[in-house]
Amino acid sequence: MPEIGEWWTAPAIADDGRDMMVSGRSDVATFRRNPKFKIRIEIVWAYDALPNGMPCDADAETMGQATDNLLEILHKDPVAVMTGIFTGAGERTWVFYTLSTNIFQKKLNEALADLPLLPLQITAENDPDWEAYQEMAEFEVF
Repeated sequence: MPEIGEWWTAPAIADDGRDMMVSGRSDVATFRRNPKFKIRIEIVWAYDALPNGMPCDADAETMGQATDNLLEILHKDPVAVMTGIFTGAGERTWVFYTLSTNIFQKKLNEALADLPLLPLQITAENDPDWEAYQEMAEFEVF
């Protein structure tokens, strides 16, 4: 990841018993205080997993480039903040909080324009109190 934001990473076990890595962004107070950042977006990439549940090197490299591109685009125009990354059990999930799904979609397309077409599933929900973020933050290890 580029040096954008303060991140922590912790190992976890997925529901199926395979390894998972959870990365969370800790410097999100400014976004949490802004009541406009109430929409939580999840982008999920289901991949063919290695036996331990992790992606192959080629997929991991593309996932890393997608992450870097998203962080850079949102750093330049902070219409959303990436708050978490979950990798394991055959899925990579990026989590964001944003103020607009329409604007976020434009930034997502801009960030991924130079990458091959990715098998992404995108969901959005209202989470004005950042409850899902609080649950993820429980994984943080100091």
